[in-house]
Amino acid sequence: MLKYVTKRLAVGAVTLFLLATITFFLMHVIPGSPFAGETTKLPVKVLEKLYEKYGLDKPVTEQYVIYMKNLMHGDFGVSIYRKGKSIAKIISNGLPYTARLGAVSVCIALTVGIFLGTVAAFTKKKWLSNLVVVMATVGVSMPGFLLSVLLLLLFGVVLQWLPFVGLSSPLHYILPATGMAFAPISMIARLVRSSLREVMKQDYMVLAKSKGTSEKLVIWRHGLKNAMLPVITYSGPMIATLLTGSFVIESLYSIPGIGAEFVTSITNRDYTMIMALTVLYGSFIIIANIITDIVNAMIDPRIKLGK
Repeated sequence: MLKYVTKRLAVGAVTLFLLATITFFLMHVIPGSPFAGETTKLPVKVLEKLYEKYGLDKPVTEQYVIYMKNLMHGDFGVSIYRKGKSIAKIISNGLPYTARLGAVSVCIALTVGIFLGTVAAFTKKKWLSNLVVVMATVGVSMPGFLLSVLLLLLFGVVLQWLPFVGLSSPLHYILPATGMAFAPISMIARLVRSSLREVMKQDYMVLAKSKGTSEKLVIWRHGLKNAMLPVITYSGPMIATLLTGSFVIESLYSIPGIGAEFVTSITNRDYTMIMALTVLYGSFIIIANIITDIVNAMIDPRIKLGK
């Protein structure tokens, strides 16, 4: 197990290094600058001072070395757009909002998705199974931001049942969390349905039933455990994505999270903020994948930990 975890951590570190490197150089290849919107207002000498202040006057390779050294010490630098405000401070202010919304979305996605998938797999009512399949297909096909707009207009504007600006009360979480969780619900429901149907055909399930064990107990003890492997594999990246927020949905519902910060940083060419959030998102996804692999290996002994 230790060897497997060490190997996965090493691969994750290399992946994160490549992600940071590629993103850094892409930022400098794209035409324009973070001060492009101010060139008509600021004198040339002032612009030169700004480039010097943020180290943008140095060669790209030198900027890269400096940035990576700072990154190794956990120093993300300061925001260019926010006039020198610490990026660590900006992230620490926005991350709690994003994490709370993401946690609610994860709970909704897993609970509803597993429930719907189980119902679709075992119900004897064909119309109910088909309804779940149709809902799952629509959920996978429909973009989350489109559903969020529809929910906002219907329940927030037309019916005025739910608030939709910020996250100041539990009711504020319903609309954005539902919009973020709908696609994962659909995917989890499809995975659980197909996986359960396949698992129930296995010899060990038939043997467990033949021993006189009730069907519900067989499903709970053996069926769900083995059927959850595809769900766990999918849940790793899903949890990382939801916990780090949805850029569009956070902007749509005026949530002061880091998802909205990412949109703002790209719009304003805030190089240091883009780099910091890219590394943060990459770290979440890599860690989630590593945890997912380890959990899968612990649940299913057929998975070779040494590979």
